[in-house]
Amino acid sequence: MKMQEMVRPILLISVIIFVVTIVSILGVSFGKADAMPMQERMTWVWDTAMLIEDEAGVLNFLEEKYIFKVYLQINYDITYSTYRSFIEKATARGIKVYALDGASSWVSAKGYKELDQFMDWLKSYNSKATTSERFVGIHLDVEPYLNTGWERNQAKTIQAYQAILIKAKEEAHQLQVPLEADMPFWFDEITYSNQYGTGTLAEWVIDEVESVTIMAYRDTAEEIIKIIENEIAYGNKVNKSIVVGVETGSSSEGQNITFYEEGEDFMNKQLVLIQHHYANSESYKGIAIHHMGSWMTMLP
Repeated sequence: MKMQEMVRPILLISVIIFVVTIVSILGVSFGKADAMPMQERMTWVWDTAMLIEDEAGVLNFLEEKYIFKVYLQINYDITYSTYRSFIEKATARGIKVYALDGASSWVSAKGYKELDQFMDWLKSYNSKATTSERFVGIHLDVEPYLNTGWERNQAKTIQAYQAILIKAKEEAHQLQVPLEADMPFWFDEITYSNQYGTGTLAEWVIDEVESVTIMAYRDTAEEIIKIIENEIAYGNKVNKSIVVGVETGSSSEGQNITFYEEGEDFMNKQLVLIQHHYANSESYKGIAIHHMGSWMTMLP
């Protein structure tokens, strides 16, 4: 056999291996009749200045990473026109944009005022925007455990948190948009007994909103699957959407919190393992990567 004839099949095999590897990382399996589609990906965008400084770069990054939905921070100093421009272009690329806000202060005495400010802004914005420029949902990140009241009077703080979510749910209904919320994986260990009934806080939150993003901040698929099993099971039971959140930023909380040290390639392989594990789970709706800013600069 001539050298050229030997080289061609070797090159062909190399190309096939490369393609299969890339597609596998993106979340698709081969060799099965029921090959998995790519899992939905979401991300948080906290730094809204990026929309002004490099809108095209942000949009290109989101598209390259196959982002399905963006949780976009509401910054009252950013003009409507900035949001309109970005959302219109994101919509054209098939990316849904949800209005993101929330803070631990929302469970304090002034919490209603902050929620009202957010909702008033969103109502005004959406009323003046075209269909392709509108926020299509609300995503809250309240984190009541960061409020000083959590240590002083956890029961009262939990009740204030529940009240805020109920009010947000009513406002979202008036706006005719879905309400989602972030939640730590350990809310299944927190109980409540008050005017809203009794039970675990995780199940209560899942019941009240249309989708929950669990902050499952660990750096292996095995650990992540273990800490979210209760929420996934409950989501299946009540037919609710569960999204799994992972961290990419530097953390002082421990070595196993974030994919910051391991890099994106390792993270993607772990996300594929999670997808395969939950292939037959109705409640599992994909991965949310926290957050775009740190993701853009993480190790390859």
